Amino acid sequence: MPFRVALLILKKDFLIEVKSLEILSTTLFFAVSCLLVFSFAFVKEGSPVQDAAAGILWIAIAFSGTLALGRVFERERYGETLRALLLAPAPRPAIYLGKLFGMVLLMFTTEVVLVPMVALLFQAPLFSRPLLLFVLLAAGTVGFASVGTLFAAMLVRARTRDIMLPILLYPVTIPVMIAGVQGTSALLQASPDEAMATMWIAIVSTFDVVAITLCLWMFEPLMTE
Repeated sequence: MPFRVALLILKKDFLIEVKSLEILSTTLFFAVSCLLVFSFAFVKEGSPVQDAAAGILWIAIAFSGTLALGRVFERERYGETLRALLLAPAPRPAIYLGKLFGMVLLMFTTEVVLVPMVALLFQAPLFSRPLLLFVLLAAGTVGFASVGTLFAAMLVRARTRDIMLPILLYPVTIPVMIAGVQGTSALLQASPDEAMATMWIAIVSTFDVVAITLCLWMFEPLMTE
């Protein structure tokens, strides 16, 4: 039942986004703009600064993800749809899961554009170990989105939500960013360190399990208040 409701919420958001492309286009434009700014700063005479690609990739993911999170509950706030969802005879954590699925899908779509751009602009061999990179990006995206979706829901009625969201989000997701950067750096070495990358994947996966469990537990009391 909860997963069915979550999928219905995901379907609703997906169909609205396909028609408007409002959040996706804004997020993609911002992410690409970040990369272009970084490319001007860190590429000198056609040669990128060494070991910069991993950090730039995850910074772009975090910044664009934050922008998307600020809009993930926007339609519900304006249309009073959130009140209707909370009054519906369905488990409230299902609302969180539906929004989380949509946020993860949106971030994955952005990363499909970001990763090739980083590989091209910074001459980074990101596709030398594609499977490990995919798992690392997936684990990091889920961790970032799980915490961010909870904070976005908590701040949906706050006037200063656009300011408060990054202030609350970034300190909590520091382990995700560290694991993402370190794991990606291990894969970008001349001889990719798969053992190190696997260790960071395990760390961020543990963070995902803890974060999702806590967010599911906290979502209902936070939304009730």
